[in-house]
Amino acid sequence: MQTTVSLWPLIGVAVIIVGFLLRFNPMLIVAVAAIITGLAAHFPPEKILAEIGTGFIKTRNIPLIILLPLAVIGLLERHGLRERAQAWIGGIKAATAGRLLIVYLLVRELTAAVGLTGLGGHPQMVRPLIAPMAEGATETRFGKISDAVRFKLRAFSAATDNVGLFFGEDIFVAFGAIVLMTTFLKEAGIIVEPIHVAVWGIPTAICAFIVHGFRLYLLDRKLERELRGNAVAGSPAVSSTQTAAGDKA
Repeated sequence: MQTTVSLWPLIGVAVIIVGFLLRFNPMLIVAVAAIITGLAAHFPPEKILAEIGTGFIKTRNIPLIILLPLAVIGLLERHGLRERAQAWIGGIKAATAGRLLIVYLLVRELTAAVGLTGLGGHPQMVRPLIAPMAEGATETRFGKISDAVRFKLRAFSAATDNVGLFFGEDIFVAFGAIVLMTTFLKEAGIIVEPIHVAVWGIPTAICAFIVHGFRLYLLDRKLERELRGNAVAGSPAVSSTQTAAGDKA
């Protein structure tokens, strides 16, 4: 005998989508979506409040875990972490932004593949170290760079971290997505071992490394073409030649 399944509780998903599209406060959106979902599922108000309170108690230490590293990173930056990173990479003559980011991409994928996802990240690695090092390597080769180039280097640094983490963690056998996929397939009658799913994530990770590594190689070529041309155009020899030619005319 089949029972009717109510789809009204899914209205909470629509609330989240609309809230994010309208750029409302994320905490407010999630709270309202939880309340609407509970009401649509015919939960009494006291049960909805109890579930929200239970979730808050379970996650009350998360803000502390997030804020403490940020405070430490901010203190290190105030005492010259970014400047030291730029100076160190500037001393390596063969270093370029693309080569540096390719090395970081490899390290990020390998560490994420063994479950060490916390070794990288935007606030704790990209902003204070990787992006300044990419900027420092570029300034060492071409001199002072514009804000447009600086922002492009920062964007590529953040993208490199994203690619390395996203495709690297798919190889880790205890990754949550792998557990979710194997559980879903098991309920559908398809028995798949988590290790098999993880192994088949390796070719995807290799392809991601090759594709993004090639993009970083093209980044070096583009910077070489644009910034080297600007440096030559603005050199004293060129300027004096142009001035002499103008006087002669």
